[in-house]
Formats: sequence, structure tokens, C-alpha cells
Amino acid sequence: MKEIVLIKNGEIALKGLNRRSFEDQLIRNMKRRLQPLGHFKIHNAQSTLCVEPLEEGIDLDEAVCRLQKVFGIAALCRALSVPKDFAVIKQEGPRYLAGILNNVRTFKVEAKRSDKSFPMKSPEICREFGGVLLEAFPHLRVDVRHPDVTVMVEIRDFNAYIHAGSLPGAGGIPVGTGGKALLLISGGIDSPVAGYMMSKRGLSLHAVHFVSPPYTSGRAREKVETLCEKMAAYCGTITFHCVPFTEIQEAIRDHCPEELFTIIMRRLMMKIAQRIAAEEGALALVTGESMGQVASQTLSAIVCTDDVCEMPVLRPVIGMDKGEIVAIARKIDTFETSILPYEDCCTVFTPKHPRTRPKLEAVRAAEAQFDFAPMLEEAIRNTERLIKEAEE
Repeated sequence: MKEIVLIKNGEIALKGLNRRSFEDQLIRNMKRRLQPLGHFKIHNAQSTLCVEPLEEGIDLDEAVCRLQKVFGIAALCRALSVPKDFAVIKQEGPRYLAGILNNVRTFKVEAKRSDKSFPMKSPEICREFGGVLLEAFPHLRVDVRHPDVTVMVEIRDFNAYIHAGSLPGAGGIPVGTGGKALLLISGGIDSPVAGYMMSKRGLSLHAVHFVSPPYTSGRAREKVETLCEKMAAYCGTITFHCVPFTEIQEAIRDHCPEELFTIIMRRLMMKIAQRIAAEEGALALVTGESMGQVASQTLSAIVCTDDVCEMPVLRPVIGMDKGEIVAIARKIDTFETSILPYEDCCTVFTPKHPRTRPKLEAVRAAEAQFDFAPMLEEAIRNTERLIKEAEE
């Protein structure tokens, strides 16, 4: 007998001939997250993955917590693995379930008999095991409609599994199955949420951040690096690119109309981001823009920004309001870091009256007043590249 973790796949179950590649990537992602805790065996058991600890003393609570953040998992639960012998099931089951059943009043038993050669059918398993639990826990009563807890007995090819209730997983599809993208991360609330949402759809992430010392502080950069580490718990390892942007912003200030400063800055950021993305094999950019939230996120402004883009720009929060974005930020534990009062370069030289409906031709003409190309090349050459892992 051994306690294990059962993993229920979500969307992967709907895949066709390529389903195996999704399952293999999910297993790799699970192993990566569990590796610091010890050695585990992960194997497939009839559309369910079994995570079996191979060492004594492994913290299964922490293992479950980590697995809940792995995209591709719909639900998971701790379970007791026992031989497919009903005498063993009724002997070990009450002992394993005592911690849960001692604290509830009602229950029901459900059975899943994947191995049809097992001599008892599902209704018989439910009836007999329910009787065993009623005898072991006299305070309990059966409630098949609204039980406090549902006890599951699963009979599979090689073992039987006993558990009581499952926990929600992160959903989505495994990171690494959808290609690679580059996230523009500012340090605010929105961009980490955007990265999280695209990783949930299978994308591996790089991240690019622009710094403008002395106008921005080292703490502002540290804040963004911390956000990447928090995101990595869900998104996997993130390659972090830090771009020096001071001279470019000063040149925009000195040579471009003030009301177009933010739009031109965004266009130049996009040009740099695309170069970094291409060098890293990323096929798209990701931003945290939400329609109408600030002057640079009106439809007219987005059109002007996209004018310089030669690859897709994914904006997963574009139609969300701030409350919806904040709710996800709290869920993934980035909100409190995002609201730390360290300003990023997007707030440097902010115009008093930014143009909310810029005209594309006017923006192009204003940007052409100065040759930014050498500065862009210099910024790309001096970009720092770091690997960010999940906080342990």
C-alpha cells in the first residue's frame, strides 16, 4: 500500500492522434516541478496519470500544491493505492479515510470499475464498501444527493485506488505544446496576467523588460524579476531580457512631439521586442493591453503600435475590465508585487495631454524626424539575458 497522487487530464483527453505528445509534455512539466522534492515515478493508467513517490518522507502536500499549478491538469487528488482485492480495500480504506470521515456527517461511495474482470460490479462495490464505512464511523449517514464527501473506489488494470474528493488543477494545455512567445512585461498588474493566460494555452514564454536608469530604480527591475519568478510556477522557466532604454527615451523627448511620446515609445519597444523574439525563436509577442484603459490602449493607438509589428501580437486581456484582471493576479500571487510603488519606464516623461486618437501618418512622420536605428541596435546589443525559475 502506498499513497500516490492521481492526475485527471482536461483538454488533453479531447486530442486525437497527437494526444501522446501532449501527455509526454505534461509529464515532463510535472517532473520539472516535482524534482526539488525528491524522486517520483509518473505513469499512465487508463487516461489517468499516477504520481508515485519513490522515497520515504516526501512532502505530498507540497507536491499537490505544485501540481495544481501545472497547466494541462484538470483535477488531482491524493489516493491510497492497494491491490485489487476487496478484502484489502475494506481493511485499508477506513484507516486511510479516517482523517476526512471523522470530520464530516454525510457521505456516499462511488466506484469506477475500469477492469471489467474484477468480480464485483460498481453498484456492489458501492454498497459493500459503504457498509464497511458506516460500521467504522457510526456517526456517518449516507446522503447520495448532497454528501459532505464522496468516497471513490477506482478499480484499474494493476491496482485499486481509494480517495475522497479531488482538487482543481490549473486547466489548459501543457506549456511547451503551443510554441514560444515573448511577453512585454512592465511591472504592472496586467502583463503577468497576460503571460499566465497565454501559457495556459501551451505557450513557452520569454519576457522583455525596459529599464531607464536613473529615471527608474534597481528596485523596479527587481520587482519585475520577482514577477517572472512567481509566473514561472505556472508558466515554467522564463528567459528574462532586460533592455537599456534611457537614451532612446531621452531622444524621443528631445525630438518628437510631446503628445505622441507614449505611442512612439511603444512602437520602438515593439521593434526591439521583435528582434529579441526572432533571435530566440519566438513566433509572437504578448502584451497586457486592455482596451481603453490608458491613452496608449485606445483602438487608434493600438493601430499605430501594430503598424511596426511584423509578427502577431497576442493581447489576452484586451476585453477584460480591471476587476477581472486583478482577480487573476491575486489568484497567481502577482498582485501584491505588481502594486509595489516602483515606477517603470512607461511612466518616464509621460505627456500631460497624450493623444488618445493619434493618426498613423502623423505618428510615422513624427518618428521619422530622428534616426532611432543606431540606438535600437545598441540597446539590443546591451540587453541582459537571465533565466528565471519558480520561487521555491
